[in-house]
Amino acid sequence: MSLVTTRADYDSPWKVIVEQYFPEFMAFFFPKVYAAIDWERGYTFLDKELQQVVRDAETGVRRVDKLVRVTLKESGQEAWILIHIEIQGQPEKVFAERMYIYNYRLFDKYKRRVVSLAVLTDSDPKWRPNLYEYKLLGCRVSLEFPTAKLLDYAADWDKLAASNNPFAIVTMAHLQTQKTHRNLEERYAAKLTLAKMLYKKGYTRQDILELFRFMDWIMTLPPELEEQYMADIIAYEKNEKLPYLAPFERMAIQRGLEQGLEQGLEQGERQTSYELLLTTLQIRFGDVPEQLQTQLEGIEDTAVLKELHRQALLTASLDEFTAQIPQ
Repeated sequence: MSLVTTRADYDSPWKVIVEQYFPEFMAFFFPKVYAAIDWERGYTFLDKELQQVVRDAETGVRRVDKLVRVTLKESGQEAWILIHIEIQGQPEKVFAERMYIYNYRLFDKYKRRVVSLAVLTDSDPKWRPNLYEYKLLGCRVSLEFPTAKLLDYAADWDKLAASNNPFAIVTMAHLQTQKTHRNLEERYAAKLTLAKMLYKKGYTRQDILELFRFMDWIMTLPPELEEQYMADIIAYEKNEKLPYLAPFERMAIQRGLEQGLEQGLEQGERQTSYELLLTTLQIRFGDVPEQLQTQLEGIEDTAVLKELHRQALLTASLDEFTAQIPQ
């Protein structure tokens, strides 16, 4: 089976996961920088400030940029610097130049040292920008910046599997998404393997849910394989006696799958999808307003309800979910 769905949205999940696990991100991809930071002093994301400084001239350009204020371990002084991070998903001729422009604009505004870092998540093994420079009439301008190429991590899959850093799972999920973009059955098997791996890492319940969310976000599957995937996860939790899904959520999902198999009727499937969607919203966000329940209950298209269920698993708030509902 070929993947014919819309291209996965890689930008948003990366942006969210970096914010949630910033120290782990630095430790995994840039261990030398991680070791130089005084983590006890905390860190602050300055994304709004970044956008004010480095607005793109082109409209509609989406980038995964993060700007973080951190404090270095320098003689116990308050030696704070800025770290600019870019997650780049495709080769771009002006990438190194843009890294240089962002670096000097940030330095000019804050008069603080700026460290530029890049994670290259593209599929071209030859594209490895890490330097921008030019020379003119005895003048030389240069910026060399560390990069991490996701493709390189595929060479030691066993090391990734053994790591407890959340970004090992993130990296494996991203690489498997690229590898299986034309084979849904292979993606389903890879996603199930990674999901089971989560339970063996000793993560907290919240960590497991967040990493599940990342995988669901990028390792997209059609509804029939997504339902099978959920059924397999439920069965695995039951066999391994893992209480990570709430019992009533498990029952709702299981009931939905059973009803779909037994009834085989469009209306039964639609009602099941609605109940599963409502249960998921209640679990994630608490009470669901009656007006929203009525709005969802009025949706007759089962495919729309299933897509909304996926959004219910991914969105960060009830307001964000409501914005996804078709008018």
